[in-house]
Amino acid sequence: MTQGQDQVLQPLTTPEEVDQFLKDHPQAAVFKAGTCHKTMQGFGVIETFLQRYELPIGFIRVVDWRPASNHVAEMTGLTHHSPQFILFQNGQPQYEVNNWDITPEALAPVFSQHVPQRSGAAQLATDDNVEPYRQLMRAYLDGQLSDWAFQDQYVTMFRDDASLRSQREFDLLSRLFGDPDAYHGGLHQLGAPQDRGDLKARVQDVLDQLG
Repeated sequence: MTQGQDQVLQPLTTPEEVDQFLKDHPQAAVFKAGTCHKTMQGFGVIETFLQRYELPIGFIRVVDWRPASNHVAEMTGLTHHSPQFILFQNGQPQYEVNNWDITPEALAPVFSQHVPQRSGAAQLATDDNVEPYRQLMRAYLDGQLSDWAFQDQYVTMFRDDASLRSQREFDLLSRLFGDPDAYHGGLHQLGAPQDRGDLKARVQDVLDQLG
């Protein structure tokens, strides 16, 4: 992670913090974080834009800070979704995008037309970490888990992960077994753990790149 111009994410835990955040920042966005990897994927997309554009982001963990989330829905009249990205100008919502629609194609024209560019590149810093994945991968590589047990635990962890992660982290973590929502009918739909190639080699590669 680069040092220096780190974009600061501001947690919004109460309605009052939401109001103060929007008052302090004439142009800002609110990101509602849900309870599954859709949040991770959506935030990863947004993170790539925040490296190049100057935009304060307030984030709400919906399950933990529900009054703040409800307040945003009430004050904007926008139906709640998670994940949800809302761009504000002078306290008024200007644009929203939700769930799987949080894509580079959807956000590119919004940022290019409405958000000022940074003078230099920046990297987002969050409090989330990848240590649970590292531990699971090390346990598998050490022979503590079978291929099938590792696949089951990894996909379940990834599917339930609502961390705020960079696009790089999301891409790395999804490299082993792809989109876990594709298997919502049952993890058996994944097929054999080795179907994508030598699993241990691929796990070691991802672990190395995670650092």
